[in-house]
Order: sequence, then structure tokens, then C-alpha cells
Amino acid sequence: MIIVPEKEIGALLGRKESYEAIEQVFAAMASGNAYNFPVVREAIGHADALYGFKGGFDQAGMTLGLKAGGYWPNNLETHGLINHQSTVFLFDPDTGRVNAVVGGNLLTALRTAAASSVSINYLARKDAKVIGMVGAGHQAKFQLRAALEQRNFEKIIGWNLHPEMLPNLEEVAAEAGLPFEAVELSGMVEADVIITITSSFAPTLMSDHVSDGTHVACMGTDTIGKQEVGVDLITRATVFTDEIAQSVSLGECQHAIAEGSISEAGIRQIGEVINGTHPGRQSDQEVTLFDGTGVGLQDLAVASAVVDLAVEQGIAIEVDF
Repeated sequence: MIIVPEKEIGALLGRKESYEAIEQVFAAMASGNAYNFPVVREAIGHADALYGFKGGFDQAGMTLGLKAGGYWPNNLETHGLINHQSTVFLFDPDTGRVNAVVGGNLLTALRTAAASSVSINYLARKDAKVIGMVGAGHQAKFQLRAALEQRNFEKIIGWNLHPEMLPNLEEVAAEAGLPFEAVELSGMVEADVIITITSSFAPTLMSDHVSDGTHVACMGTDTIGKQEVGVDLITRATVFTDEIAQSVSLGECQHAIAEGSISEAGIRQIGEVINGTHPGRQSDQEVTLFDGTGVGLQDLAVASAVVDLAVEQGIAIEVDF
């Protein structure tokens, strides 16, 4: 069995490798060569923690496994650890034996950013110049760095419920040599691409905050009850997602589905665009929206890439098991 500790992930996996892994697994999902298992997510009744499992099998990449982990809201204050904790387990599809154990914390951030980056590459207008960020937490920095690689952006604008966190976005803007401007939500009409990355349970970004031709990547809603954007925006947009089953049950589309404003048939997998079986954006006036719910196959894809790189570079720890 191979072990790749959390501390080694940053030196092994970059944005390029993450993007390629996520692009490939989205394509496999849309072609029916990969599928996710039902998600288990529970409040454990201790330390206010949410714990669960996401898993699946990618027959195209021969990757089988699961990510175990969750959210411990008191970790940072009490233990000096980040609140999200996870570990990925990979198994041999031919025998069922465990192949690898991989630290999952940085992987989760990288694969989430790669998913929105894939959506921007395939759905945003080619002439997109202004990117807007709704949310400025830790994950927002990963999102913004990955997104900036997909278009020749000239400006970054941002909003956060707690403005004192906006320097996170300013830091990335400075790295990229781009101007940054803090705006009200109404100011998002200037953006050609908008990423929402919050943990909100009430809609923040509404349809009148979004101009025609914008691509919106909704990356924060992954639980029943969460909601980042208004149903009015969902019904206006052409909607794509990583997995339709999660989109309608725990993703951004759950509320529009519950209200009967859209149907499941109106949501398409981003993998269809990657595979060329759906045209994606069809006009410069169309609003496109990606509902990034986060699926287990994403975690397995980047974990598998890390294992290959660790073995190649001699960093992998091998143990008998």
C-alpha cells in the first residue's frame, strides 16, 4: 500500500494536473464510464462535526475508492487544525485490495477550484475580461488562481459578507498583476465571469446582479438547504453541473427543482460539453451557470494523479498491508 501524506501534496500536484484530472473524469461521467456512489453525510453528535463518505468507480481511469471526512467547526480555535478534514482511500478494481491512502485536505481545495476552472474554459465567453468573486474565504483564493488561467482577464471585482476578508482576493490580484475593486452585489453586473464560493443558506447573487453573456460558477452549495444564488438566476440561465443527481438534491438547483421552476431534464452535465455531445454556450448573450456540487470521483481523480506523481518522484511511502 502507498501512503502520500498531506504535507507532500502541495509539492506534487499543481493546478495543471488538477485541471486535467477533473476534465477527464467529467468526460468519463458524461459518457457513462464513471459513476458516483450515494453520498453519506451525518452529524455525528460529537464536536458539532459533520462526517461522511463520497466514493465511486471510474472505469475509464480504473480508479475505485472513497473520500472520508467532514467538517469540524471548532478545529481551528481548539486544535489549531483546519476545520475541513479528509482522507482519500484508493482500491484495486481487480481485487478490492487497498492501493493507497492519500491526504485529502489540499486535494479537496484543488479539485474544487479545477472544477470551476473547467466550466470557465468550456462555457465562458472567449472575450471575458472582468471576473467577479462572491466570497473571499480560504477556498476563494484557490478558485481565483485557477480561474485566471482560463481567460485574459483584465480586472477582478469582489464582494464578501465580511469585508475584512477581501484582502484574500487582493492578494491573488496582486500576484497576477491585476487591479482589484471591492463592489456591492449590484456591481457584479460588470463581470463577465462570476464565481460564488460561500457557505450561505440564503440566496445572495440574484438575476439582476448578472449581465447577459455572463458565466456563473456556483461552487459553495453541497448540502441540503444551502443556497448561493436566486432561483430567478437559475431559471434564466442555461444550467450545467458535475452530476445531475447531486445538483437537484443538494446542489444549487435543489431550490428551483423544489419550486418547480426548472426540471431535471433541463440540466446538462459539463462532461457533455467536454465530449462534444452538447454545444455548450450558443450565443454571446446567453447566461450559463455551472452548479459545482463536488463529487467523489473528483477526489479519486486527483488522488490517483498524486499517487502516480509520488511514485514517479520517489516520494511515495510503501508499506505492507
